[in-house]
Amino acid sequence: MINTGEVYETIKMIDSQNLEVRTATMAISLFDCITDSREGTAEKVYRKIKRLAGNLVKTGNDIAAEYGIPIVNKRVSVTPVSLIGAASGGYEEIGKAMDKVAEEIGIDFIGGYGALVHKSATPGERDFIETIPSLLASTKKVCSSVNVGSTKSGINMDVVKTLGEKVRELAFLTRDNDSIGCAKFVAFCNAVEDNPFMAGAFNGVGEGDAVINVGVSGPGVVQYAIAKAKDAPLDEIAEIIKKTAFKITRVGQLVAQEASRRLGAQFGIVDLSLAPTPKVGDSVAHILEEMGLSSVGAHGTTACLALLNDAVKKGGLMASGSVGGLSGAFIPVSEDAGMIAAARKGSLTLEKLEAMTAVCSVGLDMIAIPGDTPASTISAIIADECAIGMVNNKTTAVRVIPVYGKGVGEEATFGGLLGTAPIIPVRAESAAHFIARGGRIPAPLHSNKN
Repeated sequence: MINTGEVYETIKMIDSQNLEVRTATMAISLFDCITDSREGTAEKVYRKIKRLAGNLVKTGNDIAAEYGIPIVNKRVSVTPVSLIGAASGGYEEIGKAMDKVAEEIGIDFIGGYGALVHKSATPGERDFIETIPSLLASTKKVCSSVNVGSTKSGINMDVVKTLGEKVRELAFLTRDNDSIGCAKFVAFCNAVEDNPFMAGAFNGVGEGDAVINVGVSGPGVVQYAIAKAKDAPLDEIAEIIKKTAFKITRVGQLVAQEASRRLGAQFGIVDLSLAPTPKVGDSVAHILEEMGLSSVGAHGTTACLALLNDAVKKGGLMASGSVGGLSGAFIPVSEDAGMIAAARKGSLTLEKLEAMTAVCSVGLDMIAIPGDTPASTISAIIADECAIGMVNNKTTAVRVIPVYGKGVGEEATFGGLLGTAPIIPVRAESAAHFIARGGRIPAPLHSNKN
């Protein structure tokens, strides 16, 4: 029986509280595209993506129109390119084919220009990593990720060292646009195979041939629900968030099932992450402030975020048996109006953000740092964040942007969903000797469970 009150509530969520499907992502396996020819592999990649995802944008728009649910981004993710191009060495050719087909079918981003090197890297994977800066600088829609650590294997510090250098190189190559190329690259620990969000989305080796993964977002809905509770104790706040996350997840499940049916793809997961945007009323920071903080970054921020993240997961898991991806609260600084404001006035620091990443999804995200930050410092930031993920058996990641030619107190403007990032300071003390050691940080003791 249809409950008119629930229908009205959902309409209100969409109309005035920014409830939306942030992304419908088709994950595509490219294993059957492998050849020993650079051009041959790239051509097969192009044709397969075009065939499977050619109607993704139209289908997303049709569902949005029919159900009245905004679907903001339509995206594609693919098998990590380091695996697909290993036989031919044609990594950049594949990346350019991905960009070409992404432009033609009208999607927002295509992810999967990545590698899984959490324990060691083959010569081919090392060659692949060398191509990341030039490829991302010369394409518009390709996103890249590299998994450098896991709870089971430890952290590959040789690759961590290299990535600090590559991030610097990418920042220089895209210096005319506030080093925006770095916004398309992320370093992971414990990367998941079914993440629909960029820049870290890829189709894992355990996934099917074509899978629809949907990411739902509604920070404004959660904030509104908490605001109505006024001075309720925190256990009641947690219950309110759980119930709200349940409703949000139901919307995502509807869209995911319908999209997979129409596109002839497998229904994968609903990722119920609270992913913010720069617009007013769509901020994770404002949720935390609604709980009682004068500003995000204040003492108590990590505790509030832990409550929020846990309640979101619990509510979503009750709503769907196919919750996956990252599922929690995102804290991308440039993409969240409240985070931007807090960073501007100095209440939100890199150290506080790092503490927050221990209890939420995913990690240090869309953070602008001075353009003269040494490569070793960037590598050390990646190592710190990976250590949090490795020890706590969770996904963590780093997407930092050393903005070429700019320093603390200035801002970088990326536009659209990527927003504006105040440049925040990093520690002046050096970690160069630590990073130069290389090798591998061993897996923690509890990794030996089986």
